[in-house]
Amino acid sequence: MSASLTSAPERSAPPLGLRLHSRWTALAVLSTGMLMTVLDGSIVTVAMPAIQNDLGFSPASLSWVVNAYLIAFGSLLLLAGRLGDLIGRKRMFLAGTAVFTGASLLAGLATSPALLIAARFLQGIGSAMASAVSLGILITLFTEPRERAKAIAVFSFTGAAGASLGQVLGGVLTDALDWHWIFFINLPIGLAAALLALPALPGDRGLGLRAGADVLGAVLVTAGLMVGISTVVGVEQHGWTSARTLAPGALAVALLAGFVVRQSRARTPLLPLRIFRSAAVTGANLVQMLMVAALFAFQILVALYLQKVLGYGAAETGLAMLPAAVVIGAVSLGVSARLADRFGDRSVLLAGLTLLVIALGLLTRLPVHADYVRDLLPVMLLAAGFGLALPALTTLGMSDAGEADAGLASGLFNTTQQIGMALGVAVLSTLAASRSESLAAAGRTAPEALTGGYHLAFGVGAGLLLLALAVAAVTLRGAGRTTG
Repeated sequence: MSASLTSAPERSAPPLGLRLHSRWTALAVLSTGMLMTVLDGSIVTVAMPAIQNDLGFSPASLSWVVNAYLIAFGSLLLLAGRLGDLIGRKRMFLAGTAVFTGASLLAGLATSPALLIAARFLQGIGSAMASAVSLGILITLFTEPRERAKAIAVFSFTGAAGASLGQVLGGVLTDALDWHWIFFINLPIGLAAALLALPALPGDRGLGLRAGADVLGAVLVTAGLMVGISTVVGVEQHGWTSARTLAPGALAVALLAGFVVRQSRARTPLLPLRIFRSAAVTGANLVQMLMVAALFAFQILVALYLQKVLGYGAAETGLAMLPAAVVIGAVSLGVSARLADRFGDRSVLLAGLTLLVIALGLLTRLPVHADYVRDLLPVMLLAAGFGLALPALTTLGMSDAGEADAGLASGLFNTTQQIGMALGVAVLSTLAASRSESLAAAGRTAPEALTGGYHLAFGVGAGLLLLALAVAAVTLRGAGRTTG
């Protein structure tokens, strides 16, 4: 059995007076907030060429439309999760939703690269505030195992399918209207989420700042993650061995090492190190980091292959990715919870990861002149593995979180997701670009060189998933057994 994260009782009853239908309404609010965040993360990718042409981004600066969001989001999740525990998770969710919605308006109105990048950074801050506490709220509302499994399946579906749907919407909105609308679409979603959250989410006063106001720890971890993530996402431009990578990388390591030392000595640590005594929490976070890094190859590089090699437009690319969103949604909502109830979360996770390994393995064989039905549709259908893996992984990652640490565990789980995404961007995109350049120098045509680069990235992604499988098999042994 894995260790509990807190000495408080492992499970607490839902807030008094919160009826069943109210809890599911609260879940709908949390899922809407998640949908908004995930859509924003993926909807931008398809619209990047249009944004570059309209605002005059240079090729080097264009990546900061994504990086500014990623850096703010990934570096602040841990702090936001702990602050949610201290000042109240409902307050943090509402404040984050308000910041994100306002920043979306600013992004949609942007008339210069600097303004759009600043708005994207603010969006990342708002996303971190809202996302960091969402899972913490969910697990305190749904305490019965089967009910919690269903709730997590709904929440995971929103995240998993939303990423693919974002590419569809991004393509359609960009082609039918213009790129500004990929940000304006957040306004009605954000307003609806905030208005519904006021009566639907349970009020919580939090533990109070004195219970964990570790200011030095907060500065160290936020600065360390911000420097570290910005270093990783800059690798594609500067290279792994350049001074602009090694110097800030060393600084990030030093800051994070200082944070760990601080947490071992602080009277009220921001991240109590006891959280890592749980094999389920530690293993699930590590598996998630590897899985998300690998699936960058699926979500982003497949879209680039469709556009740059096969010549698909933005809307066509989104529609080509739609079957993946459909199967992920169907499996997340209709299958994953029942399978987990029968076979256990660990077994479902291993099955999902196996399907994803096969999917990326097939992508390493993509031809330059691919037929969609023969070469790509089977891969889209195998994306069902993500619909199996993510709910099971989320359940395992939050399984030992008590009332006092729910926001912290939620923030940690989201942080490892963002670190995995940053690593995927840095490693796989760099490998693909380097391989494509060498093939082009050897005389291959542009489509052949690009395809060869993507093949390498897909192969490395499959290797990361195999490593995730091994970690899950070893560290999660005995975790996530069936509940009945």
